[in-house]
Amino acid sequence: MLELEIKQKVYEANMELYRRNLVIYTWGNVSEKIGEFIAIKPSGVEYEKMKADDMVIVDIDGNIKEGKLKPSSDLKTHLELYKACDEIKGICHTHSNYATSFAQAGLPIIPLGTTHADYFFGTIPCTRELKKEEVANDYEKNTGKVIVEEFKNKSFLSVPAAIVKSHGVFTWGKSAKQAVENAVILEEIAKMNFQTYLLNKKIHKLRDYITNKHYQRKHGINAYYGQQKF
Repeated sequence: MLELEIKQKVYEANMELYRRNLVIYTWGNVSEKIGEFIAIKPSGVEYEKMKADDMVIVDIDGNIKEGKLKPSSDLKTHLELYKACDEIKGICHTHSNYATSFAQAGLPIIPLGTTHADYFFGTIPCTRELKKEEVANDYEKNTGKVIVEEFKNKSFLSVPAAIVKSHGVFTWGKSAKQAVENAVILEEIAKMNFQTYLLNKKIHKLRDYITNKHYQRKHGINAYYGQQKF
């Protein structure tokens, strides 16, 4: 029963990426961790042809536990992130247009407005470029490691995203659904930043006190955004 449930959840999260136009053909992937197991999109399968039963279930070491297809080639990147932070339960990878443009330019996505601050508590980092030997030997695992490097002094859940230099976008959350939502929001923020720079090249980073206010009112201990639960 658990296998059917996690496969369906991860399938729906992957298809949400497709519906939101963040992926084309076979680009991108989503996974979710439940207990000791992870379900992830199969490698190289087009979204139009994909079914829930095609999702592959692996353990934390990447051993296939259930599934007829190969897991995503980015599996080892996902595993490094899951191992680095127990609170991460879902991971999403895209090559979405605007956010990937920042990755290719080697630029972090800094908070320029309150939309960013509502979801990300500070700058979304761009990793360093992988070294030649890191690409030649265990490329996907090393991709995960350079992301983890960026979070030595950051909270994974306060800034649930990173862009990998010259590569693309990784987002995460407490579920596959939340990881995808963060990817959708990040792409929109990247688009806004790109357009803002075109209008004003001298724009400065959003003031910290504004960032703090907007993030804390949604995610802080005394958050008051939305409907309160009684």
